[in-house]
Amino acid sequence: MAAKPELQEQINRLPHQPGVYRYFDDEGIIYVGKAVDLRKRVSSYFTKQDHNKKTQQLVKNIQRIEFTIVNSESDAFLLENNLIKQHQPKYNILLKDGKTYPYLLLTKERFPRLIPTRNKQPGDGQYFGPYAHQGALNVLLELIRALYPLRTCNYNLSAENVAAGKFKVCLEYHIGNCKGPCEGKEDEATYNQYIQQIRQILGGDLRLPKQYFRERMTAAAQEMQYELAHQFKQKLDKLDDFQAKSTIVSATLTNIDVFSIASNEKAAFVNYFKVMNGSIILTQNLELTKKLDESDGEILAPLIMQLRQEYESEAKEILTNVPIGDLPLPGVAIAQPQIGDKRKLLELSIKNVLYLRKEKKSMNEKSKDVNEVRIMEQIKKDLRLTELPKHIECFDNSNFQGDNPVSAMVCFRNAKPSKKDYRHYHVKTVVGPNDFDTMYEVVTRRYRRLTEEGASLPQL
Repeated sequence: MAAKPELQEQINRLPHQPGVYRYFDDEGIIYVGKAVDLRKRVSSYFTKQDHNKKTQQLVKNIQRIEFTIVNSESDAFLLENNLIKQHQPKYNILLKDGKTYPYLLLTKERFPRLIPTRNKQPGDGQYFGPYAHQGALNVLLELIRALYPLRTCNYNLSAENVAAGKFKVCLEYHIGNCKGPCEGKEDEATYNQYIQQIRQILGGDLRLPKQYFRERMTAAAQEMQYELAHQFKQKLDKLDDFQAKSTIVSATLTNIDVFSIASNEKAAFVNYFKVMNGSIILTQNLELTKKLDESDGEILAPLIMQLRQEYESEAKEILTNVPIGDLPLPGVAIAQPQIGDKRKLLELSIKNVLYLRKEKKSMNEKSKDVNEVRIMEQIKKDLRLTELPKHIECFDNSNFQGDNPVSAMVCFRNAKPSKKDYRHYHVKTVVGPNDFDTMYEVVTRRYRRLTEEGASLPQL
C-alpha cells in the first residue's frame, strides 16, 4: 500500500538512526514502534505487500507520523516500552495476534518467585510491565537472576512443609543459583531483602540495590574476605553497566522536564521530554514560526509554561540548553547541566532538535528545487519549447531623454538569478531612441561572442 503524498513527505524526513516512531489518527496515538533504522522500518509498512489484515487496517488509519531519535537499539526498546505503558495505543494490542504483552510477576507467596507471564491474574502477586518485547523483559530478568539467588521451583514452601522436610534441593542449589529455601537453608529475612531490592530495580530505581552491594563489598573487604568482596563488586558492576547503557532509564534521575531549542532565521524547533521516576514517558517535537527578533530563551520560556500545563507536569526540576531567566514556578529549579546523567539526557533532547532543524533546511531546499523545475516546465509548455529552459537570458533597453542608449542582460540558470552572468552594454551604432536597432545590436554582439567562444547558448 503506497503512502499518501503527505505521509511520504513525513517518511522522507525520518533519519537512518535508531529511535521510536508513533502513528497518529485524528484522535491521537494509535501505534508505537521501535526501529534500528527509523526510515527503513516505517517505509516497510507502505512497501510490503504481505501484511496481515490488522496491519493493513493500521496503515489505512495513519494520518501523521512522529519520531524520537535515541542513541542505541536498547534505548529504543526501553522508550518504546515506556510510551506504550503511558499511552496504551490500541493497535499495539491488536497487532499481537491475540497475545497480550509479557509481564514479570513477583509472586505472592513465601519465598516469592519472579516469573515471566502473559496471563495477568488478580491476586497472584505484583506485576511489572507490560514490556513491549520479550527481549526487553529478558534483559531485566537476566540481570536480576545474576544478582540474586531466587528460587525457580513451584513448591509450596510453607513453614510447615519446609519443617517437615518435604522437599530436596535441586541442581539450581548445587550450581549456586539458589540458596535452598526448600530445605530451610535460606533465611527468609535475607530473601525478603532481595525481593525489596528487586522491586526497586523493576521500578527503575537502582539506588537501594547499589547501596546494598556496596556496603556488603566494603564489609567483606574489611573482614579480609576478598573473594566475597570481589563477588559483590561484580554485582555492583553489573548494575553500573546496566544503568550506563541507557539514557532512557536512569536511577539517578527522578521527575524532570527537559527542553531544548534550536532556531534559524524563520523558525524555532523545540523538543520536550517528560521524565518520571527516571524514565522518559513522553516526548514531543514542535516547530514555531518566529515573529519577532526574539532570543531562543525568550521563545522557550512561555512554551515551557504551556507544555507543563498541557501535560500536567509537576516536576521540580527543568533542564534547558539555553538560559531562560526566571519563570513563575515557585520551588522549581532550572538548570543547564554540563556533566552527568542530566547532561546526557539534555544531549539526547538536543540531538532530536538539531535533526529537526537540519531536516527542515533540507526540505526547504528540496521544495525550492521542485518549484524551480515546475516553473521551467510551465514556461516550456506555455512557449512550446522543445527542451527545458534551464538557461534563460533577458534583455532590456533604456536611454536618457532620447540620448545615450544603453542595454542590460539578466541571466537565469535553473530558474535562479545568475548574477555573475549579468551584462551591461553601451550601444555603439544607434543614435536616438530606437529600441529595435538597439536590441538588434546588443543581441547580435552577445551571441556572436558566445558562438566565437564556443560557449553554450540559452534555451530561451
